[in-house]
Amino acid sequence: MRGLLLVGVLLATGCTSLPPEVDGTVGIAAAPQALPTAGVEGRRVALAALQWLGVPYRYGGASPEGFDCSGLVWYSYRQLGLRVPRTTAGLREGSRPVPNAELRPGDLLFFRLTGGSKVSHVGIYLGDRRFVHAPSRGGRVSRARLDSAFWRSRLVGAGRL
Repeated sequence: MRGLLLVGVLLATGCTSLPPEVDGTVGIAAAPQALPTAGVEGRRVALAALQWLGVPYRYGGASPEGFDCSGLVWYSYRQLGLRVPRTTAGLREGSRPVPNAELRPGDLLFFRLTGGSKVSHVGIYLGDRRFVHAPSRGGRVSRARLDSAFWRSRLVGAGRL
């Protein structure tokens, strides 16, 4: 029932399903639509990502057949007709830093999951200290809490496109 309600909300807000192919976008297009993830647009991005809960993780995946973390972000924005970078590094580079105290639905959360300095994971903030992401091999698109010890210790920043 909740899934049908979510689909109804997405349809009512004008979301469309686009082909799953990755178009190689390396940065925000030269003449993109405005990408304010504050307010309504950010909530729409968060809702778009939530419809894929339970989809399996797939390395390099950017379609409902399987997502990696940046593929989920890319596809969720793409559903709304918004072009964003396809990789975690590109998303971080293309976003404006946001203090944790000012997070809004649709903002991107960046994590360091392995040793070293490389940011290796991205999720979409939902509000109420929760986010949606495609976790790792063997996992599925799911929600997680930012205040869990695991995620809190690995969060390196947030950004807004």
